[in-house]
Amino acid sequence: MKRHRWLIALAAIATIFTLAAADYADARAGRGGSAGSRGARTFSAPAATPTAPRAAQPLQRSTTQPSTAATGAAAAGQAARPGLFGGGMLGGLAAGFLGAGLFGMLFGHGFMGGMGGFASFLGLILQVVLVIVVARLAFSWWQRRNQPAYAMQGATPDTGAGRPAAGGLGGGFGGLFGGGAAASAAGEPISIDKQDYDDFERLLTDVQAAYTVEDLNALRSKATPEMVSYFAEDLADNAGRGLINKVTDVKLLQGDLAEAWREGGDEYATVAMRFELTDSMVERASGNVVEGGMPSEATELWTFRRGRGGPWMLSAIQQG
Repeated sequence: MKRHRWLIALAAIATIFTLAAADYADARAGRGGSAGSRGARTFSAPAATPTAPRAAQPLQRSTTQPSTAATGAAAAGQAARPGLFGGGMLGGLAAGFLGAGLFGMLFGHGFMGGMGGFASFLGLILQVVLVIVVARLAFSWWQRRNQPAYAMQGATPDTGAGRPAAGGLGGGFGGLFGGGAAASAAGEPISIDKQDYDDFERLLTDVQAAYTVEDLNALRSKATPEMVSYFAEDLADNAGRGLINKVTDVKLLQGDLAEAWREGGDEYATVAMRFELTDSMVERASGNVVEGGMPSEATELWTFRRGRGGPWMLSAIQQG
């Protein structure tokens, strides 16, 4: 009996140390969790990419309420959703013919009354169907021709799923990021160019550097107020335990675009990034490393937001 008690006690102690290690591990900016807001897509998973093929973790901390995100998505979907007969002039014609038939029924002429009999009505319908088919084909061609093109950094082969494969590690930042995936949820798709990718890589390193030195003013210039509030909570918690989170040697290894879209006056881009870093928890008083300190890799999806013409700001972090 005593032996079993000792085993239980040892298991409890091991569990405590494991949980403590897990608390310190991945203690970089964001603490290895998922927090922030992605506009109307806050509660929808980003598209999978070669860099982050698994589904991203849901956002655990967010000031966006589900009802708000759903309302934004519904409004965008309502604007893009055609009616029963499609939108525009073709829909109006079809609805008009149906209305004429119903009008005849209401006034005792039958559904096809007043249209010259069954033969003429059938011929008219065939002509209308032919016009609709031709017009839809022409309109589809016009849409494809004018659809915004997504940026592709370098020549990358198609993966067979409509998304180019990620580039290799040569050729600078352009080689690190693959092309963009088509946006399927709320919002109008936008294009992302090389300058945007450069900004994303810079923000990856700058946010980690500002977090390391606990510079909230620097973080305010690189992240949304919501994300800064989470960083401030984490830094205060570290200080309460007498610790500092040191994140050094951050280097992007691979990245690609998951989604990029516009909502009203704001633009969003969710980017999957695999990077290496040295993540350490250090005692404030002694400077001794109490956890981490060895090079490691992480894969995260960072969402950036900007007002039109403004700088990109970190808006959310999700674990890939």
